[in-house]
Amino acid sequence: MAPEPGGEAPFARETTDPGPLSGLIVADFSRVLAGPLATMMLGDLGATVIKVEEPAHGDDSRAWGPPYVDGESTYYLSINRNKRSITLDLRTTEGATLAQELAARADVMVENFRAGRLAQYSLDYDSVAQVNPAVIYCTVSGFGSGPGSALAGYDFIAQAVGGLMSITGREEGPPTKVGVAVVDVLTGLHACIGIMAALAARAKSGQGQRVEVNLLSSLIASLINQGSAYANTGLVPRAMGNRHPSVVPYETFNTADGVIAVAVGNDTQFRSLCTLLGLPALGEDERFCVNAARVRHRTELIETLEHALASDTAARWAVRMNDAGVPCGPINDIAGAFQLAESLDLNPITMMQRHAGAAIAQLSNPIQLSKTPPRYTLPPPTLGGDNERILKWLTAPAQALES
Repeated sequence: MAPEPGGEAPFARETTDPGPLSGLIVADFSRVLAGPLATMMLGDLGATVIKVEEPAHGDDSRAWGPPYVDGESTYYLSINRNKRSITLDLRTTEGATLAQELAARADVMVENFRAGRLAQYSLDYDSVAQVNPAVIYCTVSGFGSGPGSALAGYDFIAQAVGGLMSITGREEGPPTKVGVAVVDVLTGLHACIGIMAALAARAKSGQGQRVEVNLLSSLIASLINQGSAYANTGLVPRAMGNRHPSVVPYETFNTADGVIAVAVGNDTQFRSLCTLLGLPALGEDERFCVNAARVRHRTELIETLEHALASDTAARWAVRMNDAGVPCGPINDIAGAFQLAESLDLNPITMMQRHAGAAIAQLSNPIQLSKTPPRYTLPPPTLGGDNERILKWLTAPAQALES
């Protein structure tokens, strides 16, 4: 059984700086991205995460490469630190029994199996909650537990059917996906928020509950202003390249030698931009003096601004605009983004030791806590690398996990 809220977990902690979620045991039955991201966040904050994988190949993302580092894909390495790996074949009596034992002791269980499959092994919510009523059981799916439960949930498909691709890319270009699996990331973060809320509720009531998140709902909720425009007016947003549908100027501009991103969020910033460009009258022009007017007269305004910006380089405009309080920035590639973060002391990379001293890079957790910051204790585990110690713990409950 899971410990009472606030009680001591029957699992040895593996760091002297355990984090705010110290004492929580997370049984991670998820794979690929959304679920593993959520459980990694919990592990970063101190929870003990036990990743359950099938014996032959493990998490699908282990094979999602190149690129590879030390024989494993950088995709897998990006979302599986601070976890222990155990391989269990749920199709066998022994594997299912051990998985049930783990679920019975867990504070949190996360899974993204197809609907109904875990019931075959008595690992569905009702079965687990019957023996572990305090469990927080999180299900991650593509399209919910109703009519869409039979559909496979992949980020690319969610971006397509969820409308995101229709508002991404060039105005007259083809529908375009975002450059990362952003829907999976959003869903993983929503899962983590739901789990934390359920844990807070359990601290008051002593009762667990089920948390459900799905890719489509997470995407639609994240459409924010575009979704609100449709819901309230029936207006169907369209792709506009780098332009903003409701704020002008808020897009990329050509300069003498390259492209710069300018984000004018209010009328004061617009007047500052006009003064900087030597066009102070533009800021008082009734066609442009307020944002709503600028949206109506977008085309003529952008042509005038871009003509003025052609007089200098992107780098020099960036300095001058920032000095004048006009938000702007260069169009960095990934290397440039990392270099910028490093120059601002944001430490985007954390190095961890793995495989007999071989170092791997991890993207740092962006959450900053002044007293209990995220920890980087365990590198992403090898497949079944913790079988012996976890099996020993599962079969001898009084015994602590060995280091």
